[in-house]
Amino acid sequence: MFSTLDVDIRPGSGLGRFEIGASLWTVLDMLRHLQHSFPQVEIKYDPDTSSTTPVILHIRPHLDLLFSGKHQRLHTICLRKLRDPNPPVLLRYKDMILSSTEECLTRVAVRRTFGPTYPGDELRYPGLWFSFEEDAMGEGVKSGHGDDRTQEVKRVMISQKENDGKSLDALEEVRELPVMAGDVRQAVVKVHHGVTLYFYPASSQPVHVKLGETTAQDLTLDLGPPLRVHYKEDERMSIHAKDNTSEAHDEPRYFYNYFQHGLDFLITGPEHTVTKIILHTNVPGSPLFQRYKRCNWEIEGEPEDDEDDTPPRKRFFDRFETISHFLSPREPPPSMHLDRTDEEEDVTLPSATSRLYGYDGIILEVSESSQVLSVTLF
Repeated sequence: MFSTLDVDIRPGSGLGRFEIGASLWTVLDMLRHLQHSFPQVEIKYDPDTSSTTPVILHIRPHLDLLFSGKHQRLHTICLRKLRDPNPPVLLRYKDMILSSTEECLTRVAVRRTFGPTYPGDELRYPGLWFSFEEDAMGEGVKSGHGDDRTQEVKRVMISQKENDGKSLDALEEVRELPVMAGDVRQAVVKVHHGVTLYFYPASSQPVHVKLGETTAQDLTLDLGPPLRVHYKEDERMSIHAKDNTSEAHDEPRYFYNYFQHGLDFLITGPEHTVTKIILHTNVPGSPLFQRYKRCNWEIEGEPEDDEDDTPPRKRFFDRFETISHFLSPREPPPSMHLDRTDEEEDVTLPSATSRLYGYDGIILEVSESSQVLSVTLF
């Protein structure tokens, strides 16, 4: 017995529990907790450009969710197979039932509910459109039934409204929405100094996290309590440290993990200060994908002169070679191999290996396809 998928249409805003503008991390986390309702979820993306590729979640058999490439925000919701009984779909708009196993949604029913719109094979309204083709790949195919009042709706799509009322282009980023409130909008990295965090809404005050100055208490006051506190017990990398004294290991050392912001902070010493900051890119197909939300980080360089108020920056989607040259014009330093599956005997990943490149005050974790998976400041 399948439970009914009961969803309401909100043009330009959402469908059921899915909100336009929600992050990929948030939606996948929600689906993980609702496996009884959504047991089949497939993630699709372009592996060659996975740091900037749009991501599609196929939630079989009824839902396709398209997320924007750079900010990983829910861009378009597609509801299909409205009459498929496994599970049955109950589609509502305000207080009306539009479609169910007994009620077929037709062209004339759409016009009666939403009013007139421009002519075409699809019925398009601001932030909402109805298609009479089975597959999204058939967008440009003429159905030949444009005047058939009883033609059955095959797909319903919701997307953000443009300022002129039109729907957002499929490759554009989602503009700021209330669902983004409290999320990190931008993280500006300054090597040897720390990171400045800018939040939604854009009018929010930024938060400055400074290496060696910001304390655990400061983080809690500015960011709220972390989702997890992880006490650092793995000291294998200390063999590479120049100062390998035992006194350093006796100090408190623990991480504040802000998975919802794509950030980790290593806190050490008697004053409990931040000594390391890790920013995660959440690249699909990488070992840490979906453990952290994408952090939209930028590395800021030094101004070219005293009058330069726009110092150069490199962003998370720039290739490793570009960022490496930005950090040091010389050849990239020697790298270390990191295999995230070494500790998990039963786990296999298509791209489990990454490389660590160390520079003065910063470490880049890089995938085999030259995408930067994370940035570590120290």
